Amino acid sequence: MSDLVEVLEVSDMTVRRDLDVLAGKGLVEKVYGGATAVTARSTDEPGFERKFVRQGPQKEAIAAAATELVEPGSAIGLTAGTTTWTFAHALAEIPGLTVVTNSVQVADVLRDARAPDRNVVLTGGVRTPSDALVGPVAVHSLRALNLDVVFLGVHGMALGSGFTTPNLTEGETNRAFVTAGRRLAVLADHTKWDSVGISTIAELGEADVLVTDDGLPGPASQTLEEQVGHVITATTREND
Repeated sequence: MSDLVEVLEVSDMTVRRDLDVLAGKGLVEKVYGGATAVTARSTDEPGFERKFVRQGPQKEAIAAAATELVEPGSAIGLTAGTTTWTFAHALAEIPGLTVVTNSVQVADVLRDARAPDRNVVLTGGVRTPSDALVGPVAVHSLRALNLDVVFLGVHGMALGSGFTTPNLTEGETNRAFVTAGRRLAVLADHTKWDSVGISTIAELGEADVLVTDDGLPGPASQTLEEQVGHVITATTREND
């Protein structure tokens, strides 16, 4: 921290504030005394708390846009993740939903909303560092279900590797979600582009809808428009 203060010739408070902003955008990871660059290994799996602070405005914009895909009284699936967790908050006003999820965090949000006409089904399974319930128990329960729309959160999306996760077992569970849904909607902010996890959940072309934000570079938008059934680009508050 002191090195940055000296090199940049700014106050300690300014450095701390700017590092908070960079960490919030997922560009650095804060550590004691400063920050380090974010690495991108295919098996890196940040915990829920680390991912929660990243791209907040983008996730909120994506969640608001994705609610247009939810019909009252429908049965939907929400995979684990901070984007789907944000989306769960946006479902409060949609009546009669049955929501199937493998996320304790998502289930808690839906329970706290206390909607009397909502059913929440938690798959069970083994908990991952990112708070997903995965494994044979989760997969077995999903195989018996038929969902109108599955909303999938992902670690990365890229041409060739498709939509990916850094956890092999979570990949298997999310593929079971994809199979259970009549439609697949992927919720992914722009930082997920060209990030690749070890396990492919679905090819880009398997998504009926991708909901992303307006930070996606032009060439990436064009590629996704060509590959995905329909791309919805949400405008973030900071870009209004």
